[in-house]
Amino acid sequence: MSLSELNLFPLCLGGNVFGWTADRDASFAVLDAYAEAGGNFIDTADSYSEWVPGHVGGESETIIGEWMASRGNRDRMVVATKVSSLSTRPGLSAANIRAAAEDSLRRLRTDHIDLYWAHFDDPETPLEETLEAFDALVREGKVRNIGASNYDAGRLAEALEISDQKGLARYGVLQQHYNLMERGYEGALRDTVVEGCLTSTPYYGLARGFLTGKYRPGAQVDSPRAAKASEYLATERGPRVLAALDEVAAAHGAVPATIALAWLAAQPTVAAPIASARSVEQLRPLLAVADVKLTAEELALLDEASR
Repeated sequence: MSLSELNLFPLCLGGNVFGWTADRDASFAVLDAYAEAGGNFIDTADSYSEWVPGHVGGESETIIGEWMASRGNRDRMVVATKVSSLSTRPGLSAANIRAAAEDSLRRLRTDHIDLYWAHFDDPETPLEETLEAFDALVREGKVRNIGASNYDAGRLAEALEISDQKGLARYGVLQQHYNLMERGYEGALRDTVVEGCLTSTPYYGLARGFLTGKYRPGAQVDSPRAAKASEYLATERGPRVLAALDEVAAAHGAVPATIALAWLAAQPTVAAPIASARSVEQLRPLLAVADVKLTAEELALLDEASR
């Protein structure tokens, strides 16, 4: 079954905070609330949260695996994880993909990965070797779908061509940096996605929290992403985008975060934006994207403000 055939919830829950800014109990609470709202699409990686002192990577996968086992809901969840960026399992060689997949399956307590991402392109490994390794996992039933994350247009097109020529498993989804403040995707990369009949699941859909509207002149925000998110305020577009979000949010009785994700969800090729929450309180406005339908005029207003 391809990812496009699955009845995906319109928000993919990012697992990067699990084991980082959300401990096990907080992560379970967020996952419970997401599932109770009908959510079924979770994105993680073997490298989450290796950057935390004392962590070795795989903490997010372990939490998600424990949660699914305790809730008995594996069959209802579409689980995506990634390979290539964990320091102890680097790159996209055939041997590494095989070993990393087995590690992830063990941590996730499952016999298959619904969507397995190449986290970052590996120019040191031939694309054919990478695709043959993914293909073997698909044929064995250990992986259902494969996707490319952080690939440029040229490498993605080359990978698709190799898969088509060799009859190998084919990238069906792209994961890319894309939001109202970062629109570089809207060019050759999106054209490649369209021409290759792929879909996409953008990350940083809220521009590291800036599009929640909590970053305003003089505001102090307690977040590890605050410094980066605050940089948008110093641009001409940042305040302009916030003003447009405020206007549309008011019309829907919503908050800026919901509207920012609704704009993203409405863009061509986007299957579901990815967003993470470290608490149930943070999750609620993200879940509301499922109930918001922006008008053509509202989409145009946001589009113009963000250019």
